[in-house]
Amino acid sequence: MAVDGVSNVNSSSSSSSSSAQQKATLNYDNFLQLLIAQMKNQDPTDPVDASEQMSQLASFSQVEQTIQTNSKLDTLLASSSLTQAGSYIGKYMTSADGSVKGTVASVKVYSDGIIATTTDGGNILVQAGITLSDKAPTTTDTSSSS
Repeated sequence: MAVDGVSNVNSSSSSSSSSAQQKATLNYDNFLQLLIAQMKNQDPTDPVDASEQMSQLASFSQVEQTIQTNSKLDTLLASSSLTQAGSYIGKYMTSADGSVKGTVASVKVYSDGIIATTTDGGNILVQAGITLSDKAPTTTDTSSSS
């Protein structure tokens, strides 16, 4: 006796593909639908072991929890970057190579880093090696008057 495969499994899709949960091809409901279809269509002379089904369910649940944990960690890191970026405004910053200096007027947070824009329009990539101070360094005039 031939057993037809599952022919009508609906998968939900969303227009926003940025979250990790939407990148996963199956959600929990889809998995349960597949598990029920597997039980309905199994060979009666060689049924699937219940412990194997529980193992599949536990594995899927673990993957789903890992995806949710990663999503929450991404949110936490983004929040931390925003807090860090906000603390740079009004401070005097020098780029790692020393080519750009100035008081930070605004900050843009990207997924791969932070760019600080100075009051005179210079852009500084916030990375290891930058110098940050509360005020611009004072310049001293070494000329003497006679």
